[in-house]
Amino acid sequence: MIETSARLLKLLSLLQQPKEWSGSALAGELGVGVRTVRRDVDKLRNLGYPIDAVPGVAGYRLGAGAALPPLLLDDEEAVAVAVGLRAAANGTVAGTEEAAVRALTKLEQVLPSRLRYRIELLQQVTVTPAGGPSVQPDVLLAVAAACRDRHRLRFDYRNHDGTATTRTAEPHRLVHTGRRWYLVAWDLDRDDWRTFRVDRLEPRVPTGPRFTPREVPELATTNRGVAYGGYRYQARILVHASAADVADRYGPNVASVTAIDETTTLVETGAHELDQIAAHLGLLGLPFEVQDPPELIDAIRALATRLNAAMP
Repeated sequence: MIETSARLLKLLSLLQQPKEWSGSALAGELGVGVRTVRRDVDKLRNLGYPIDAVPGVAGYRLGAGAALPPLLLDDEEAVAVAVGLRAAANGTVAGTEEAAVRALTKLEQVLPSRLRYRIELLQQVTVTPAGGPSVQPDVLLAVAAACRDRHRLRFDYRNHDGTATTRTAEPHRLVHTGRRWYLVAWDLDRDDWRTFRVDRLEPRVPTGPRFTPREVPELATTNRGVAYGGYRYQARILVHASAADVADRYGPNVASVTAIDETTTLVETGAHELDQIAAHLGLLGLPFEVQDPPELIDAIRALATRLNAAMP
């Protein structure tokens, strides 16, 4: 049984090369007869591998199927895939970050230590475009693994003002906004859902016990935490326009948009500087009223004064 399984893996590795194999060539590589090759090919087909018969050469070729079967990678391919996934996880390809982290978590779980060392060396000499605050790959993978395995996560966390705290949470998922990574988790100390910036947390190992997943918050709740929480200033603004018009001007990761009625919309957003919120409101092009904080009104007046002074 062991010899048969090993032979099937070697046969699969050969077929994953981009070429057509004759039955006799495969038999020579495997050290078996052509009839054994045919039986092994049938076993792989039963496992879901789309192996096509090549007419004319009495051979075989691995084709494309309806679903992706497991793939075998040699050392060089595994290193290349891991480096590429780390680059994608850093946001170099928009829209692929979360999927890249999930795939990277699976791959690094089974990588031998010799390949991990080679990947680290490549990362040290590779420059990737900077988008937002950097996150250490080990931290990102540790958080992703805790989300996948449903393990409680205890971590040291720095707030926006630099205050350090120790938090215990049930990690739900990682969210990438294009500039930053966030962890969406149930905070056991606050007894509520929270979002944490991953570049500000340091996991403590080992992770805690397994937990039963809670009901997932709606996407709007998650986006509100990303857009509104974790900042020095949180603002609430009433905009005199429909929610559809306002949503066209704010992305879901920038602000939470809630319809009050057909002509009034509540906008909740956050920033580390009030001038940033004031500038966004100046570009909004819609009438608005600041609900909170009062300091934002002063920031808007100061911005208006600077703009007026710049006029000839």
